[in-house]
Amino acid sequence: MTRIYYRLNSSNKCKGSVNQIIIDMTSKSQEQSISPKRVLLPAGLGTTFSLLGDSALYTVLPTHTIEAGIELNQVGIILSINRFVRLLLNSVAGVAYDHSPRRRLFLASLLIGVISTVFYAVSQGFWSLFLGRILWGLAWSGIWVGGSTIILDITHYENRGRWTGYYQIWFYLGGVLGAVISGVATDRLGYTPMLWIAAVLGIAGWLVSFIFLPETRHDQKEELSSQHQNNYPNYLSNPTVLLAAFLHGSNRFASAGVLSATFALLVQDYIIHTDVVLGVATLTGLLSGFRMIVSMTASPLVGILSDRVGNRWMTILVMLLLCGVSMILIVEESWLLFFMGIILASMTTGGLQTLTTAVVGDEVSSVHRGKAISILYTSGDLGSALGPIVAYALLPTIGLRGVYWICAGLFFIGMPITLWQARTKLVQ
Repeated sequence: MTRIYYRLNSSNKCKGSVNQIIIDMTSKSQEQSISPKRVLLPAGLGTTFSLLGDSALYTVLPTHTIEAGIELNQVGIILSINRFVRLLLNSVAGVAYDHSPRRRLFLASLLIGVISTVFYAVSQGFWSLFLGRILWGLAWSGIWVGGSTIILDITHYENRGRWTGYYQIWFYLGGVLGAVISGVATDRLGYTPMLWIAAVLGIAGWLVSFIFLPETRHDQKEELSSQHQNNYPNYLSNPTVLLAAFLHGSNRFASAGVLSATFALLVQDYIIHTDVVLGVATLTGLLSGFRMIVSMTASPLVGILSDRVGNRWMTILVMLLLCGVSMILIVEESWLLFFMGIILASMTTGGLQTLTTAVVGDEVSSVHRGKAISILYTSGDLGSALGPIVAYALLPTIGLRGVYWICAGLFFIGMPITLWQARTKLVQ
């Protein structure tokens, strides 16, 4: 089925005159030839297993610096350098995916991810581990930008939220499995054997993708002839893509940046003022795992909801409101409100990540999707990198409550223009 959009020429005083009929050629001939189910499993497994080495370092490196041959004060640099690498390389990955076969680049990125994990296993000292993290930044730019672009290729407006949400599950699953496997394997086998296990599993994920992942890149001549539904052939000229990038950056700033970096402080504060007998580290770990599981579950559900509503921006508007409310609940002096805030934040921030990715697929043709996705994820990486820095810089002056109110404000700021965008879609 081909969707047809009518756009009025705003410069024409006659309201009823039609300037252009834009035919969405996200035609189902391409979508029907490649089932999303056929793509999701190999792309998802490759993504999940690629994350095991990275997640392992976050879990065990702070307590195994001697085995890694580094000082404790170098852990922060090692764990964060890959994010700064991605700020530079996401756009390069986006351009590459728009001009080359998706499958080839995705497989190369998975292989570089395995090599980075091997570097962790053989590293003895700061610089070799530092190089491994740079390789991981390169790999993850290719994996995350490429995997999302691939999913957008084989979906259409009516099912894109659902399948984008399903792909997010594999992302969260990689973090959960990496934390669990690395913790258990390190205690039983040791630090280095655990990393070799992660590398072997990474190779297994690469093999699954190599055998089963099809090429999804659309015929470029067909795409150029259709020039997409909203008449913005250049992704940078589409204001909705920039809005999605702002919302995604704000979301990652609050969730992956501020909340993740200060979560232990929140838990410690509540333990001090209550009779909870669990240790701070234990409770923080349990609640962090719970947060990830909730996000993993909510992402596809929110995506399915946006498909059924038929107006993705209206669903985003609701998510922004709930995200802002969740940030306020988290810092209320009540265990019940705190726990409600954590559940709500996990559901809505995960859902918002799904929806901002999906709207890029709605708004941008496959000719430019790689570059548009790279803008989205660069904004997210910047937000998650700035979140801890801003939070700890402001803590001495405004405290945790002030920091979380700023996060709430970021979500609320995005609501008016999102409402306008939602109403525009209703008119169309």
